[in-house]
Amino acid sequence: MKAARGLSSTLVLWLLGIVYLFPVLWFVLSSFKPGSELFSLPLTILPETWTTSGYSTAWSRFDFQRYFFNTSVVAVVTTALTVIVSAMTGYAFAKYRAWWLRAFFVCILATTMLPTEVIMPSSFVVVRDLGLYDSLPGIIVPSIITATGIFMFRQYFSTVPDELMEAARIDGVGEITLFVRIMLPLAKPICVVLAIFSMQWRWNDYIWPLLVLRDPNRYTLQVALRSIVGADNIDWPVLLSASVISLLPMVLLFLVFQRQIMDVDINSGLKD
Repeated sequence: MKAARGLSSTLVLWLLGIVYLFPVLWFVLSSFKPGSELFSLPLTILPETWTTSGYSTAWSRFDFQRYFFNTSVVAVVTTALTVIVSAMTGYAFAKYRAWWLRAFFVCILATTMLPTEVIMPSSFVVVRDLGLYDSLPGIIVPSIITATGIFMFRQYFSTVPDELMEAARIDGVGEITLFVRIMLPLAKPICVVLAIFSMQWRWNDYIWPLLVLRDPNRYTLQVALRSIVGADNIDWPVLLSASVISLLPMVLLFLVFQRQIMDVDINSGLKD
């Protein structure tokens, strides 16, 4: 009976995996089709004529090196600052007792109930008045604070016994040293998870860079891809090939950190 139940669960998971991977596979294989095959009937998943002309045209027509560099700067810098700021904020919410901290934490959590589009106009005004319009810092600064990251660290640090902190203070450890040398290493799993999520968020971000950036030389990858879509026609082979190229860094990120992504337990830690 257990074997039958386990087999049925496995089959369901395989079916779900196939349902998810099928459009991705179609998307990748379509990038190797000439334009005449993309909309010809009957539709076929495998190209009748394999071609890489879309990739060569996309790479030669667009300055991918510049767009990759801009997006990498935004993703890496934002991720590093997001992890640091979220860890410090979550630690303060978890270990310092003050009514205004609890109220502030509730306000931060309340922002998760607001669509991003609601706060974009006010964020844009702040970025413009700070002189960060049409610059990469204008994309980075508003993206540093994330309610998700703060909540993750706050919940994690809440599981660390206060006795550990008191013992360190008795030994003469300062608050900054206590956080950097004791608390932050304990939260390494959360740092890895949040870093991976943040890299993915920033790499795929489109709306905010589209609002802030005006100079094509500062475009991030997703905004640059939008320029492939013309007003009257779309070069589908080039668009599909360029989109596949833009996905490669995220695929590489998953391959490198797949163990952390699949196995990390964000609820692990010391229990009271």
